[in-house]
Parts: sequence; structure tokens; C-alpha cells
Amino acid sequence: MTYIGVIGGARCTSVEKKLAEEVGREIAGQKAVLICGGRGGVMEAAARGARRAGGLVIGILPGHDRREGNPYLSVSLATGLGDARNAIIACACDVLIAIGGGYGTLSEIGLALKMGKPVVGLHTWNLDRPGHGDDIHRAAGAREAVMLAVKLARLPIGNAP
Repeated sequence: MTYIGVIGGARCTSVEKKLAEEVGREIAGQKAVLICGGRGGVMEAAARGARRAGGLVIGILPGHDRREGNPYLSVSLATGLGDARNAIIACACDVLIAIGGGYGTLSEIGLALKMGKPVVGLHTWNLDRPGHGDDIHRAAGAREAVMLAVKLARLPIGNAP
């Protein structure tokens, strides 16, 4: 089974929210597990899309109370780790899809890449480094992002093109 992380801001634009919900629906359609931070914004929209399509959604929460998660989670895991839970999200996934996002999303992207996990981006950070290029695989829409994520998840860790 493929585990796909969906990361993005707790506050997001209506465009990002719509993309996230479509991504969640596509992940469920691929019979993959969606992992997210379990709260609002992009996380809630992706969870809603996946659950409404019959998918499994795991929320990795920052606090001590499972009830702080959004209502679309299948499984709520309270960590008590605050932002440090971002490392758990990055580690638990085979691949991540980043939608928009702020510095928390950037930290998850950086942690995933450091672990050799591929990251697919939709309207998110640009990590263009001199002589290295952008480490984020770009997608134009939700379906393309999920298809690319599924393909990248099948590669050995650290060998994403």
C-alpha cells in the first residue's frame, strides 16, 4: 500500500482548498493512504476529499488531544510534539504532495527531501538552488500530482528522478 502525505497551510486560499480536496479524492481512487497534519486548511480539504471517496486518512496531530483533529480523519494520532510532528509526517510517507503552504510546509518539504523522499508540488515553494535546480517535482493539477506521486513512490528511496 502506498502512503501519500498531503502538506500545506492550515490557512489557505480557496484555490488551494479546491486542489487539496481533489488531491484527496484522487489518492482515495488510487487506494493509497493519505497522511496529513490533521488540522484545518489544506489538511482538512484533502482529508474531506479522500473520506468522501471512501479513502483512509491518518492525521498526525501536534497536540495531546485527538479531538483537535478535523472531522474527516479515519485515524487521529496525538503526538504532543508541536511542529516537531512534521518529521513524523515526512518519515511516515512514501511521497509527499505539497499544496501552497508556509514555513511549516517548507520544513516538511526539507525533512522529506533530506530523508530521500520525493515531493510533488502544486503552487508551493520553489527550492531552486544554483547548480542543482528545483528538488520538487511539479504538477499542473490534482490528478497529475497524484499520478506522479504514485509513480515516484514505487522508486527506491533516494532514487527519484
